[in-house]
Amino acid sequence: MRNGVNKIVLVGSGAVGASYAFALLNQGIPGELVIIDVNKDKAEGDAMDLNHGLPFAAFHLKIRSGDYSECKDADIVVLTAGAPQKPGETRLDLAAKNTAIYKTIVGEIMANGFNGIFIVAANPVDILSYATWKFSGLPKERVIGSGTILDTARFRYMLGHYFNIDTRNIHAYIIGEHGDSELPVWSNSSIGVVPIKEWMAKNPQYKKEDLDDIFIHVRDAAYEIIEKKGATYYGIAMGLVRLTKAVLGDEHSVLTVSTYLEGEYDQEDVFIGVPAIVNRNGIKSIIELNLDHEEKDKFNNSAQTLKDILKGLKF
Repeated sequence: MRNGVNKIVLVGSGAVGASYAFALLNQGIPGELVIIDVNKDKAEGDAMDLNHGLPFAAFHLKIRSGDYSECKDADIVVLTAGAPQKPGETRLDLAAKNTAIYKTIVGEIMANGFNGIFIVAANPVDILSYATWKFSGLPKERVIGSGTILDTARFRYMLGHYFNIDTRNIHAYIIGEHGDSELPVWSNSSIGVVPIKEWMAKNPQYKKEDLDDIFIHVRDAAYEIIEKKGATYYGIAMGLVRLTKAVLGDEHSVLTVSTYLEGEYDQEDVFIGVPAIVNRNGIKSIIELNLDHEEKDKFNNSAQTLKDILKGLKF
């Protein structure tokens, strides 16, 4: 923090980055936002456009375009840059080309003296979080991937719709890879304080088959949205702002982010989505859920999926 003012640098002014900046402005985070993009005109144009909305904002957010020298005194650098996911392409298909892009981007950021917290949002987010950690040399606690924060939000939304309960009172997690091998943690899901399994036992109109279908829609939501409109960006932008506020506000909030495991969940040397406590220093600690046997197997498979990709990449 410089002179008591929060400074955020956004690298990547595409659909996700611009949506994040817009959500940041609307949610009233005072401070400074610098936008960097390989297309300097796009970054400058976005900064101009956003500034024109300041008279309607709750707090003043100083917005401008800039270059990597702005990273020196930044509290957070948000990475949304990278090749987008195309129709029919999985997040993991993007691994090699985006890892190469991140070697250059993170190298530039660190060469300019950055010593804050990275928030990584580009896909495959678990792989790129690992790459950012490796390329930056920062402690693992200060690299946070968006992980399954959006998948968990989709999960809670769809369950809330199904049970006709305010989604904010649905407590349920998607963990694992942000992608095809992710899994729902039914054993730790509840409505208020009532486990979903107990809720269903008392309300026979609800079916397990419906819950299985809900998870499939959660897992495949990105593919459906990409098919219909070309990209997903509003939901993840809101998730990134939530994560930003948790860091800057020193909230100690529990969020399903991609973070580095060192023995937790019996896994090592992998960034993967799990519930973690997020504060001003980044990841304070990882929450280990008590998974049932089937969930453990699925989580191990998800971690191995990521590890297999990592083996073929150069860091």
